[in-house]
Amino acid sequence: MSKIDKIVSEIAAPLAAALGLELVDVEFVKDGGRMILRVYIDREGGIMLEHCETMSYALEEALDSLDPIEEHYLLEVSSPGVERPLKKAQDYERFTGREAKVRLFSPLNGQKKFIGTLRGLEEENILLEMEKQTLVRIPVSQVAKANLIFIDKQKGGN
Repeated sequence: MSKIDKIVSEIAAPLAAALGLELVDVEFVKDGGRMILRVYIDREGGIMLEHCETMSYALEEALDSLDPIEEHYLLEVSSPGVERPLKKAQDYERFTGREAKVRLFSPLNGQKKFIGTLRGLEEENILLEMEKQTLVRIPVSQVAKANLIFIDKQKGGN
């Protein structure tokens, strides 16, 4: 997490909580030659356009008054989507029973990518049920990226 991501997260998290939202992630990235501050929010029942607008206005006001970012940027507030990232320890508990993809910094048991059903956390390990009901313990510290996998039940897969 960059310095700006961290500062904006510290500003955005309490704003989101006050609005009944969860701050999922913050990214400050260069895209198409311009800097973009992306803020992802969520809540039980999903995110509507109104939630993004309300958060955007509140965050814009806070950022304008504190002015923590020197360069010009575009603020985007959106839902993390159906394949939302899993960033916090509580995400692995909250989404127990859902399909997820976990990528590691270095191989574990000879592989870096795992796909399976989340079974929660045990100490500092993500429990992921693989094929044939094999349970894999993945150290949270080794996770490079993790996200839910959308499975379209009507089509029988993802």
